[in-house]
Amino acid sequence: MISIRVAEQADLPALLQIYNEEVLHGTATFDLHPKTLAERQVWFDQHNQDNHPLLTAELDGTIAGYASLSAYAEKEAYCSTVELSVYVAKFAQRKGVASALMQEILAIAQIDVRIHSVVSIITGGNAASERLHEKFGFQRCGMLKEMGKKFGRYLDVVYYQLLV
Repeated sequence: MISIRVAEQADLPALLQIYNEEVLHGTATFDLHPKTLAERQVWFDQHNQDNHPLLTAELDGTIAGYASLSAYAEKEAYCSTVELSVYVAKFAQRKGVASALMQEILAIAQIDVRIHSVVSIITGGNAASERLHEKFGFQRCGMLKEMGKKFGRYLDVVYYQLLV
């Protein structure tokens, strides 16, 4: 059973663990060093205000992932564009958690008159993430080659966008 709800302060350690697992073992983030609880607190505090929701997914009562809409860029004219992030714990992958999170976070974006554009920046070669975004109507907008280096290799980034 998957349930989606607004993230709470008590969720932060589990959300941090999910993120740091990807930092250490994956390429979905270009962070190279695990975040501290204090660093992630700053990130947490930037959400669930304005047009930047943060949702937590639970699978059978255990925190299994999260989705957020964050500021795309600092310049004011970008305020109606948000960047989507979805992270799912290893134990919960391929169990519908990412789709459930996407459905809920995009439903919020669609009714928020302050949001016009949702952008995702996906590491090249992440076919599962690309399929997920395409399933929800995102359009591939382009690729930037060799934008970051992680685990000894250069990685591309692919931009996806959904107008809501």
